[in-house]
Amino acid sequence: MPTDVRARLAELGLGLPEVSAPKGAYVPAVRSGRYVFVAGQIPLTGGKLTATGRVGAEVSPERARELSRQCALAALAAAGSVAPLEAVVRAVKVVGYVASAPGFLGQATVVDGAGELLAEVFGSAGRPVGSAVGMDVLPLDAPVEIEVVLEVDEEGGR
Repeated sequence: MPTDVRARLAELGLGLPEVSAPKGAYVPAVRSGRYVFVAGQIPLTGGKLTATGRVGAEVSPERARELSRQCALAALAAAGSVAPLEAVVRAVKVVGYVASAPGFLGQATVVDGAGELLAEVFGSAGRPVGSAVGMDVLPLDAPVEIEVVLEVDEEGGR
């Protein structure tokens, strides 16, 4: 049964942001057959970084988890630019990169914010496999970057 994504987001008090313009030589999302691959999304508000710095230093783990959710929303917006979100049948994978202060070991907890948002939107079909990677620095000094792979129903997609 398809999910009315915008209605579900409204129930959660959320909305999709505008699709962010690429910060390099890539596109925000590509559809290949049944899959939508979303480029890494950083937390932007009004086109500017919502927060900067390393998690465990300038950014708290709790704030980084919220930023991870924000990135997942941006990933849904990007995916929606190449396929109808109502055609999503499964969140396949989430990869999160976390700019980490020395000694910070909570990358998976930060990235869980993105996975949890997908599960809130798509139910059990929104529970992806995932990876969390600690980095010294991310583009534009973002604290977190999230990539998403979604599977769509070819019959319901454009």
